[in-house]
Amino acid sequence: MSSNLVSVIIPSYNRAYCIRRAINSVINQTHRNVEAIVIDDGSTDETRELLQSAYGRDPRVRYVYQTNSGVAAARNRGIALARGDFVSFLDSDDEFYLWKLSVQVACLNSLPGAGMIWTDMDAVDPSGVIVARRYLKTMYHAYRLVSQDRLFEVRRRAYDVIPDLPAIVQDAELFSGDIFSEMVMGNLVHPSTALLTRERLQRVKGFNENLKNAGEDYDLHLRTCREGPVAFLNVSSIRYQIGASDALTNPSHQLRIALNNLNTILPVIMRDRDRIRLPGRALNNRIAASYAWIAEAYIDRSECRQALPFVLKSLMYRPGCARCWVFFLFSCLPDRFVARARTLFRARKRMLKGLVLKFSTGLKLSYAKK
Repeated sequence: MSSNLVSVIIPSYNRAYCIRRAINSVINQTHRNVEAIVIDDGSTDETRELLQSAYGRDPRVRYVYQTNSGVAAARNRGIALARGDFVSFLDSDDEFYLWKLSVQVACLNSLPGAGMIWTDMDAVDPSGVIVARRYLKTMYHAYRLVSQDRLFEVRRRAYDVIPDLPAIVQDAELFSGDIFSEMVMGNLVHPSTALLTRERLQRVKGFNENLKNAGEDYDLHLRTCREGPVAFLNVSSIRYQIGASDALTNPSHQLRIALNNLNTILPVIMRDRDRIRLPGRALNNRIAASYAWIAEAYIDRSECRQALPFVLKSLMYRPGCARCWVFFLFSCLPDRFVARARTLFRARKRMLKGLVLKFSTGLKLSYAKK
């Protein structure tokens, strides 16, 4: 094992159209001691030919093909092959900023007890245009449930810890501490932004392959935080693609994500209740929200009868939830009525959004004329 070698695991399925951007963002890092491990999870496009042609003689890039087994299995295959002191994950449609690994390695080396560090991210559209800076808190709902100021025990300016940093990072803040309890409320970590020590990854034993293609990242990050302190650097270190039709965040995947979320959180709360520093009401709300999420996903699919048991379980934990009572009403109605009501609601929502935009545009114009 080489000193400070970083193994970057890139799972991919039919992403020949973009995967070279991901790989190039790894091998062009300012931290030169890297290996990119591409796990081709059964692609049927030209991924193999493309990578063999582009990187066949590059010792930093290792290509491995496996029959389609899901992203968790692909990442675990990469973990088994990784030789580095540190391990990072990169989705094949995302890109690292070129200073990412050097900064994260320096941060973890300055925090001997921390087993993982992650960052914010910039969102880009399929053409590569940045559409949102600092997108992490927009994407991950759990940030609305926890206070950033109280999330970590230690908060320092990154420059005070590591003076030799790129200018873009020198004003960033470095947070560290035990956040296992807060992670119970929901995921705070985006996988492509994270870097883990080999020692911490060996303790958590990789991804849960039973969580098929959704939610496996939250399960891993939750277990990682359970094992000890972690760190966060509040600067964007990746370009995260949104809006692609093959993304797992596509609305068609919401039911599977919601079910896997429940299957992750219930055993943790039952096993670790004595370790979780949260009041009972907060945990009841967390469980209720998990059941409600599944109910809503079923209703969005116009499968209202399937939603009913999850609505009832949600109301057991949070009987005063007005939104769940609406779900209860929907789950008792014929699917065709619910589908019609949802269509009307969405049309009204679009109309109101258009009126707000028109009003705000008119307001800006009126001020501009003054």
